[in-house]
Amino acid sequence: MAIRPPILRAGDTIGIVTLGSPLDPAVIKARIATLQQMGFQVVVGDYVFAQNGFLAGTDQQRAADLMKMFQNDQVRLILPVRGGVGVSGILPYLDFAEIARHPKWISGYSDITVLLNAISYFTGLITLHSLLLIDFKPSTPAYNFNQFFEQTSVYAYSRTIQNPPELPPMVSLVQGNATGVLLGGNLTSFAGSLGTPYEIDTSGKILVLEDTHEPVNTVYRYLLQLYQAGKLDGCAGIVMGQCSDCPEAYAVSYDQLIRSFIVPLGIPLMTGLATGHGFYKAALPIGATANLNTYASTLTVVEPIVEVI
Repeated sequence: MAIRPPILRAGDTIGIVTLGSPLDPAVIKARIATLQQMGFQVVVGDYVFAQNGFLAGTDQQRAADLMKMFQNDQVRLILPVRGGVGVSGILPYLDFAEIARHPKWISGYSDITVLLNAISYFTGLITLHSLLLIDFKPSTPAYNFNQFFEQTSVYAYSRTIQNPPELPPMVSLVQGNATGVLLGGNLTSFAGSLGTPYEIDTSGKILVLEDTHEPVNTVYRYLLQLYQAGKLDGCAGIVMGQCSDCPEAYAVSYDQLIRSFIVPLGIPLMTGLATGHGFYKAALPIGATANLNTYASTLTVVEPIVEVI
């Protein structure tokens, strides 16, 4: 049974960490001010403003910041400032047993994907594929905030994940009805984790994939890697999210690639979910049980994902 994080309430404390690439300190401070204006308390990690070339401090420093946030019982939500590169480097330095003893929300996407799925796999804790600190700004659409707070701050027995009304609904391409643990996130990050102790276990799971700024032939390469590693044909169901700013390659589009590569697998499949790098970001509770019903074109989380304490 999954470990559910405590519900997030107004006035709670949010811990800020930098786990991958560095970010302009002025941007970090501005986003923290937004959180404070929303009524949250904020604790900032020791190495949030550190820079070690293209990384924000050493792997050990970034891992230590994350562990301190889990061990701080005042912190109810951990927000990485961004993804970027290098998040996988902290994984060997994490104490997953200690994380399980201090359950709380951790949210993010992009390179944070591997961390979210690793925590869920090694601890059973539900994590959230949703907003990063950089997204707490006036231009972020209300849909994204609504998704984030509905998952972290509202107790519900089930919740259907839908695109915003501004976008078309998801499209069913392979018929089926499957229930399994929800996992997923950034395709590039998953491909990079193959052959490591932190590669995803997709057997019997509902897998969500999305990406950004990759030409379609590169997306094909990553999908092929996952397939040859046995990560696609064992899924209970697949949801292909958007590939934002992913140009065609040799006149082949992202949608055409899905139809030629994923559809023949015969696994229940829906496409077009707005999550991750896109402007609109559906929030996905990684590690929660979900139902993918492509006859009805629905993706539904079928269990509560917060503890009311």
